[in-house]
Order: sequence, then C-alpha cells, then structure tokens
Amino acid sequence: MAEETQVPVAPIGPQYSTQQTLRPHRGTLILVLGILGIVCCFICGIIAWVMGSNDLKEMAAGRMDPSGQGLTQAGKICGMVSVILQIVGFIVWLLFMSLGIATTMTQR
Repeated sequence: MAEETQVPVAPIGPQYSTQQTLRPHRGTLILVLGILGIVCCFICGIIAWVMGSNDLKEMAAGRMDPSGQGLTQAGKICGMVSVILQIVGFIVWLLFMSLGIATTMTQR
C-alpha cells in the first residue's frame, strides 16, 4: 500500500485577512497629558481623563490595541487626580477668600 499525500490547494480569488486591524493605542500621550494636568494645567487632566475613558472603552470593545491599556489607565487616573485636586484647591481658595472678607467686615 502506497501512502497518499495530499497537496494543499491554493484558494482562487481575492484573499481577505481574517485578522481585524486595530487602531494604535495612545497610552503614552494620555499619560503625558495626565502628568501635565497634575504639574501645571488641569485642562490637560480633563483631556487625559476623557481620552483615557474613551480609549479604554475602545480597547474593551476590541477596536484598539490593548497593549497600551496600562499606560492609558495610569494617564486616566492622573487626569482624574489633577481635576479633583484642582476642584479641592478652588474650594479651599473660596473658603479663605470668604474668611478674609468676613474678617475684614467684622473689623470695621
């Protein structure tokens, strides 16, 4: 008995890739914006928070490269911290201003 060998047959027609192309992650950009939000400008923190949330949703849906998930999460958290610190700082500033005005008014 002779062994039968099968020769693979190449498909005819256009070839379609079954692998979906993913958008590249923006984790580094989001992390840099989050850090800038903490250091100097809270608007960068807002941008990092929004971009990070959107990108994490895209990664969960399978439309974005998930390899930058850690960077994206860290940038989002830095953005959140910067916004929260800015809000707390503004409230403290308002309290000190109102205390200063109240103290000035009572000394007259």
